[in-house]
Amino acid sequence: MSGTIIPYGKQYITEEDIQVVIDTLKSDYLTQGPKIAEFEQAFASYVGAKYAVALSNGTAALHLCTLALDVKEGDKVITTPITFAASANCVRYCGGDVVFGDIDPDTYLLDIHSVRSLLEASPKGTFKGIIPVDFAGRAVNLEEFKALADEFDLWIIEDACHAPGAYFVDSKGIKQYCGNGKNADLAIFSFHPVKHIASGEGGMITTNNEQLYNKLLQLRTHGIVKSENSYTNDIEFAGGIDSYPGWYMEMQSLGYNYRLTDFQAALGNSQLKRADKGLERRRSIARIYFNAFEGKHFIKSQSAVVEGHAYHLYVLEVENRLGLYNYLKEQKIFAQIHYIPCHLMPYYRQLGWKEGDRVHSEEYYKHCISLPMYPTLTEEEQQYVIERIINFYND
Repeated sequence: MSGTIIPYGKQYITEEDIQVVIDTLKSDYLTQGPKIAEFEQAFASYVGAKYAVALSNGTAALHLCTLALDVKEGDKVITTPITFAASANCVRYCGGDVVFGDIDPDTYLLDIHSVRSLLEASPKGTFKGIIPVDFAGRAVNLEEFKALADEFDLWIIEDACHAPGAYFVDSKGIKQYCGNGKNADLAIFSFHPVKHIASGEGGMITTNNEQLYNKLLQLRTHGIVKSENSYTNDIEFAGGIDSYPGWYMEMQSLGYNYRLTDFQAALGNSQLKRADKGLERRRSIARIYFNAFEGKHFIKSQSAVVEGHAYHLYVLEVENRLGLYNYLKEQKIFAQIHYIPCHLMPYYRQLGWKEGDRVHSEEYYKHCISLPMYPTLTEEEQQYVIERIINFYND
């Protein structure tokens, strides 16, 4: 393996992917063309939702979700500290206040008991919503969170950026796929290169709520509408006689330019067609890691037998994390850390958060390390990673 660089994540681009992008570049549309709708319809079908809205990235998706749900100054929203900062920042974009729960130390997901404690400690109505995160690809049990949300009149945004194709099994024994719209009001996905489906950058919102769907479509494109049934100015003002002229449009709200391009959508749709194959490979890699590290006293390994896990990441908790990280880097194995707890980022410290506020999240951060995990990781490369880790602790 001398000289081979092994990153923690990596995109997989095929000749078919390249060709669909070339074909789109040669077409009449680079943006706002037919590839967007094709991708949206295919993705909605994949996760089992009624509607999907393609966007420029996952952060834009989170932002539009909070806008569509009318988050405003002073609104309190609960999320997890173990996530990428955007899961929390989207609330701040709207002037809302982020309240961090803690994680379950075994699943690394937002602990529902922590959330209930926060809700019960304040008058009903204090909190507006919850943003659970399907961290590392493990699906949050949204059936349980939906019951809690209904009890306290809250909405749910599911951050499923790590988890297309993942699912949990509900109380009736039914697989509930991430983003299917049955338990969360809105769900978001990311198509960053290290994710399951890559389009360079890109994001998607899924929902079963038609009203929210229409609102998202408007917010995605500057708040502009192009429908006669929605216009508020009269025909005469618009420049027509018996009907609105073809050029007419109205900006009815303050929206954004969060559109995805057609060639990105074409790439995303091509990747989506083999998403299940990639998911199967990720699960196979996870099983190999788990079997290799099972019983090692210096490692706490994720379980590889969690049904429905999508394995965007494979996380270990280890002793001497810094030593291992630097050693692997010397071997050209580039592990990563997911994540520095959000509540201890300087921005959130300035808002009053401090060490000791979320003990499980903070303890997890001291030990976590993400290993290489992507479909094109070879068996030889994975065995090399495993051997280097074991050798580090045995030396």
